Amino acid sequence: MRHVLHSADEATVHRITEHATAPGVWLKAFVPPETLEPWLAPGWHLAGGPGYLMCASLPVAPTRALGPIPAGYRLNTWTRDGVTRALVRTADGVFAARGQIAVTGRTAVVDQVETDPAHQRRGLGHLVMHGLTAAAAEQGATAGVLGATPQGRALYETTGWRVLAPLTSALRGPDPADT
Repeated sequence: MRHVLHSADEATVHRITEHATAPGVWLKAFVPPETLEPWLAPGWHLAGGPGYLMCASLPVAPTRALGPIPAGYRLNTWTRDGVTRALVRTADGVFAARGQIAVTGRTAVVDQVETDPAHQRRGLGHLVMHGLTAAAAEQGATAGVLGATPQGRALYETTGWRVLAPLTSALRGPDPADT
């Protein structure tokens, strides 16, 4: 289960974290880590490192022209159940990069964008983001939102996205860093 709080205050966070006792429950809030951490009930810890809520305007006249795909890679995109996925593999089928986007009215939500470390710095993140946002624009979306890590933030800012707020996550249960 995930709780995503569009506005967080100490009483709300404490009430949720006090009553959610099953391990594996997440809480995400648009506040800095140093604000969220003291509000958490015992058994909860910050997880996932710092994050950012980001947004961007999507192209009004979408284009599928992605530009050149880097040599040695191939891009596949498909849409199923309202989610468009992009997958980049090497010529011999090895995973290189991926991402997905879901359109919810005029807004599209980007999720799970990643590039395998062995394939970074080759333009694959840009390729995935361009393919996803073009697909969302074709479906009528005019704005995009996403949650970013610091590394992801660097990619997204180079493709026109901007930070709206900090995004901090907390998890109920043992801290994996302690094992």
